[in-house]
Amino acid sequence: MAAYILFIRDEPVHDAAEMAEYQRLNRERGSGGFDVKRLAFYGSAEGLEGPTPDGVVVLEFPTVEEARGWYTSPGYQAAMQHRLKAANYRVMIVEGV
Repeated sequence: MAAYILFIRDEPVHDAAEMAEYQRLNRERGSGGFDVKRLAFYGSAEGLEGPTPDGVVVLEFPTVEEARGWYTSPGYQAAMQHRLKAANYRVMIVEGV
């Protein structure tokens, strides 16, 4: 069953240099050997209930285990340290139907 990782940024980036490093590291590592597909990547968002987020990313994986494996992988965990310094996000895994 498919699974999705959602990254929701509610406020603008507050450290552009750290965000640039996060993006650079993710570009260099690519998918990290995981089966991941980008479904949405900071496109225009329209809030229907509650505030509209500043940015949204949706990644698709074949399973929850694959999604969790990608998120907890050493490569992503190293890059994530820069994202945490750059902006506030809510991140979650959502199981598909």
